[in-house]
Amino acid sequence: MAFILKALGGITALILLVVTLLGSIVTIGGLLLTTIKVLIVVIFVAVLILVTCSILRDRSRKRREAREI
Repeated sequence: MAFILKALGGITALILLVVTLLGSIVTIGGLLLTTIKVLIVVIFVAVLILVTCSILRDRSRKRREAREI
């Protein structure tokens, strides 16, 4: 009888350990997905700023050329 109780206790501990580890994996996965989403938004904003700066620089250059002529 004691052997069966020890076996059930071991199996229960193993199941609880697996559930805890799976919860941790899900949490890490969510953190990674959030990080990737934030990174995509930051890259998009950076590209948008670079395009805007390029447009403004081109306009400024054209104005200078128009004044020189």
